[in-house]
Amino acid sequence: MRLLKKTYSAENNDIDVLMDIFGITPEQKRENRQYWGRELGMMWQLIVVEICKHHCSSFKPALKIDSDEPCDLIIGKDAIDTKYRIGSGDSGTLKKFKQYGKLLHDYGYRPVLLILRDDNLSAAITACVRGGWTVLTGAQAFEYLLTNTGIDVYNLLKQFKNMFLLP
Repeated sequence: MRLLKKTYSAENNDIDVLMDIFGITPEQKRENRQYWGRELGMMWQLIVVEICKHHCSSFKPALKIDSDEPCDLIIGKDAIDTKYRIGSGDSGTLKKFKQYGKLLHDYGYRPVLLILRDDNLSAAITACVRGGWTVLTGAQAFEYLLTNTGIDVYNLLKQFKNMFLLP
């Protein structure tokens, strides 16, 4: 039996600040997209929540409604959900964004998506905006954090480049 090696077409080879911390290459990330998307997404969420918790006087933890958690944290009237990247345009994902956007509006909040990467699926971003979300990607997300926390999160993270290299 002959094993076939995975091959990939030409893709985005951009490296982001979180990938740099762990020395993750675009090739490594492509080997297991779902895993790295989930892990880097959780890292982004934890960073944003902890910085806001310690530097925003109006910080509140994630809003929980029944079994749903439509955002990761609240600052003032902004209900913030963090995403590493939005790459899925499947109907279930888009329906959830629309549902959560309406729910947060109904509770009197402004739904805000802080997305680390800029290479998101444009149809998914459009669906989020139509669902009532304010979408901030890349530099916009870092600017939002600087404005609301006084912390330059991007340059803070850059200081950790290659600090936690994976074996």
